[in-house]
Amino acid sequence: MANLTPNSSYSLTIRFEVPNRPGMLASVVQAISTLGGSIGQIDLVEQTRDLSLRNIIVDAASSDHADAIVQAIKSLPDVKVLHADDRTFALHQGGKITVQSKVPLSRQSDLAMAYTPGVGRVCMAIAQDPDRVYELTVKGNMVAIVTDGSAVLGLGNLGPEAAMPVMEGKAMLFKEFGGIDAFPICLATQDTDAIVEAVKMLAPVFGGVNLEDIAAPRCFEIETRLQQELNIPIFHDDQHGTAIVSLAALSNALKLVKKSISDVKIVINGAGAAGVAIARLLRKAGATQISMCDSKGILSSDRADLTEQKREFAVEMKGTLADAMKGTDVFLGVSAPGVVSPEMVKSMAKDPIVFAMANPVPEIQPELVRDDVAVMATGRSDYPNQINNVLAFPGVFRGALDCRASNFTTNMYLQAALAIASLVAESDLSRENIVPSVFDDRVATVVSAAVQKAAREDGVARI
Repeated sequence: MANLTPNSSYSLTIRFEVPNRPGMLASVVQAISTLGGSIGQIDLVEQTRDLSLRNIIVDAASSDHADAIVQAIKSLPDVKVLHADDRTFALHQGGKITVQSKVPLSRQSDLAMAYTPGVGRVCMAIAQDPDRVYELTVKGNMVAIVTDGSAVLGLGNLGPEAAMPVMEGKAMLFKEFGGIDAFPICLATQDTDAIVEAVKMLAPVFGGVNLEDIAAPRCFEIETRLQQELNIPIFHDDQHGTAIVSLAALSNALKLVKKSISDVKIVINGAGAAGVAIARLLRKAGATQISMCDSKGILSSDRADLTEQKREFAVEMKGTLADAMKGTDVFLGVSAPGVVSPEMVKSMAKDPIVFAMANPVPEIQPELVRDDVAVMATGRSDYPNQINNVLAFPGVFRGALDCRASNFTTNMYLQAALAIASLVAESDLSRENIVPSVFDDRVATVVSAAVQKAAREDGVARI
């Protein structure tokens, strides 16, 4: 496999001291460059006639790569490394979110209105008209981010404590991109019934629930039951967020190669939560020829080991992933690193579209098939066409909260995907530009409007 590109997730701040003479900084820069590190900002902290003290920011490709860079600098004559700080760990120090008051408490009258005795009047108003809870509390703009820690990123069953940094990050994204307050709820159980009951008991506080990093197939039942038993929208981002952005990207990729979604042959590798949700949404969008594979190969109808969700996409064909990819127009990977070879890509139809979305290492490195694909996308931020759920969930929840939707519908997901795709003008479409930037401030607004319109069409909007 090709080496991974250095990126900010393995970023260091290295403080070093050198004699104040020409060429000393250059020797440090050369050592970093020789090992393939990516140099960022260089700051002069202090300088005397004899010594220079500097900070240098370096992106590496892995922890081992970062360690090698530090050791290379330490080995240089007359260079003293004072410390090397992992910038990612520094960012997480003390947590990434906080709770902040919206109103000041600077005098006795403020306290009397915000708390006792004035707050009692507000409590009584809600007791008399429960819908006013959306107006008079945080509920109307608050989302619970719920996990059991059983499928954290691509890292596996790490448990609720280790899931916390991801949930905090999700809360930041909700706030920054959707203006939504969200809070991590990391449950110390992986029992389906217990999770459902816990969320039901917490529901009065929240206007919606984002399920996150819960392993399949348990995640399907949890989402279905909560949606049936609660009157607030439930969204499993690993399923629907991934599906929405994948469809948005595929819609624009198909425009480039001048193919119709109803005509193309699609293979999806990975039959967990994301794979199943992608397949369902693609069907809703008009796809008719979908083959799915798991670690044992094609989901063929004669396999006895298929779950209920996998049986939904079983086909007559048998064989391996390599067999499934022959002659197909589209490959969508939500599986494992390195499972696709250049030969498998070359066996696809003319102008193939390859979305290798496994993170952090994709199913196939883009460098290996650059000249063999029409469009390539990954889940990584250091390659073009990142399939990033942050394009979807802030706007999806913004729309659902603003129209007070009782639940999500497939049509709401479909319209969200089409709204994201619409933000890349046809004149701007290229093989390296099929989705808008996550920092495009139009995204959440356009997605929210599309979701609200679909919710009203489907009869689930309450305002």
